[in-house]
Amino acid sequence: MNAVRSPMAACIARQLFPNQIYVRSCGARSGAPDPFVDAVMQEIGCDISRHRPKTFEELDESGFDLIISLAPEAHHKALEMTRTEAVEVEYWPTPDPTLATGSRDQILDSYRGVRDLLMARIKKRFAWSPAPSG
Repeated sequence: MNAVRSPMAACIARQLFPNQIYVRSCGARSGAPDPFVDAVMQEIGCDISRHRPKTFEELDESGFDLIISLAPEAHHKALEMTRTEAVEVEYWPTPDPTLATGSRDQILDSYRGVRDLLMARIKKRFAWSPAPSG
């Protein structure tokens, strides 16, 4: 619903590759902002408080080189919408932290796990390396 995984990934990619990668976030369906996402992203210096969930159709852009989908429904939608375009589509199966139960801390840990998984995948996929110090 473009409220959890995709906004996390977009914010992380922008943070790791400032002014290097053009990133947009959308989903198969529209949803509402998730306060747990905002909380765990603030922990790593990503502010997504202004993110407003949008669908593929609302994105209203084209010309992407790569689309990464994080949920089965989004992946099918991406493949459907790009079948006549020369764009690479990758599927990164990613757990849905909104299914977590338990205490607030347990739920936040589930969101942190997804955030950290996305960060590791993004770093690996785009060959991230820390900026030289000095």
